[in-house]
Amino acid sequence: MYIFNKLSKPNNILPLIVVIYNVEKILTIRNLSKTYQGAGRTLNVLDNINFTVEASETVAIVGPSGSGKTTLLGLSAGLDRSTTGTVELNNISLDRLGEDERANVRNRYVGFIFQNFQLLPTLTALENVMVPLELRGEKNIRTRSKDLLDKVGLSDRLHHYPAQLSGGEQQRVSLARAFSNDPRILFADEPTGNLDGETSEKVIRLLFDLNREAGTTLIIVTHNTELADRTQRIIRLKGGQIVADEKR
Repeated sequence: MYIFNKLSKPNNILPLIVVIYNVEKILTIRNLSKTYQGAGRTLNVLDNINFTVEASETVAIVGPSGSGKTTLLGLSAGLDRSTTGTVELNNISLDRLGEDERANVRNRYVGFIFQNFQLLPTLTALENVMVPLELRGEKNIRTRSKDLLDKVGLSDRLHHYPAQLSGGEQQRVSLARAFSNDPRILFADEPTGNLDGETSEKVIRLLFDLNREAGTTLIIVTHNTELADRTQRIIRLKGGQIVADEKR
């Protein structure tokens, strides 16, 4: 993006000053494909996907079941390897890394929210939020985790286990956990898929409020059109290919 600014001089010369702002790319996907072999046939889940995501951008990935949405999210986050193509996350080429190295990148830069919450059943709400911070060797993790649970309205449920929490409460714990390590980018896979309408709306508001406060890049896979409409950009998949990329 270029901004042009003219400055007046006593001799009436008006030099042109050009200030250049580089837009930071947090995620770059190039020629990405994912193929599975089995039962004597080849299944092409993703076919030559290309896009970039800017830092702090909010993006929804939508499409019918089987279009490759969740596969694309998993590849983008380094949870799986592509058949061909490259994934660059926070200027790090994931394709060149081993599993342990990719896990380290995720722990440092990535947050996750899942449809089925993915909370550890033997840990309390507070302990679940503390896990990413413990893995990073952070200090004062109990205080930070309590603060995050307070932000999502669960200060009175700190010591409850997942089985003692409602679905909405569990997803709020996962929200607090996702933001606990100050991620550069957050991936959400159907975050409202297991919630009723009223609870879904509360979780959506919390998700965008926390994201706005943290300035995190947000990528959401969803069937929820109301959720998708709140993002700045919608990428539409069909048959493993991008059929539309709409900036709003």
